[in-house]
Amino acid sequence: MSTLNIDRRRLLGATAFALAALTSAEALAADAYASSPWRRIADADWRKRLDGDSYQVLRREATERAGTSPLLKEHRKGVFACLGCGLPLFKSDWKYESGTGWPSFYRAIPGALGTKTDFKIGVPRTEYHCAQCLGHQGHVFNDGPRPTGLRYCNNGLALKFIPA
Repeated sequence: MSTLNIDRRRLLGATAFALAALTSAEALAADAYASSPWRRIADADWRKRLDGDSYQVLRREATERAGTSPLLKEHRKGVFACLGCGLPLFKSDWKYESGTGWPSFYRAIPGALGTKTDFKIGVPRTEYHCAQCLGHQGHVFNDGPRPTGLRYCNNGLALKFIPA
């Protein structure tokens, strides 16, 4: 009978190990940019690449003052890309006037963003970042227009516009 218990323990331990390994492998496979050279840039180099305010937003998760971004008035065809690495994040067709004072979009380019939970103001919010360089972009809320109902509220200092 004790032999049966040892075999069960070994089986359970091996199963737990296999599940943990599978979960780690799935997480790496799901992160298409895991080996991106943009993720290996040192903080000192980011400081050199970005102006002070953009550095604070992209690398320190700051928020620009509402209503200050020139991208609020950008209505040409094109894409909005990460200012840090240039990865396209949003198509101009998905931009809308949210009235919040920040560039807002109801959809993101698939695979371009990663998310995490942010508790900085005491309540949980979904923060999103560029999937390639991990630069902070903004927060996503469930109060946007159809068809998605989402509002990607983006810091203009974290974006650059590329006309079509």
